[in-house]
Amino acid sequence: MTEDTAEFERGWSAALKAAREWHESQASQALVQARRSRFPKNLEREAEVHRKSAELIGSLSPDDV
Repeated sequence: MTEDTAEFERGWSAALKAAREWHESQASQALVQARRSRFPKNLEREAEVHRKSAELIGSLSPDDV
């Protein structure tokens, strides 16, 4: 039983890390696009949403899903 729990924890941590990195990269990409856009506010808001999502992912637990 402890092996399954340890394996689950490793998988959970890896999934959270992947999701956090994805949101961080999306935020970065949106900010780059905002610098090139004539209408940067929407892209800046999108980047902020991704940045906050990346921060909140760390607080998720398996019970939240």
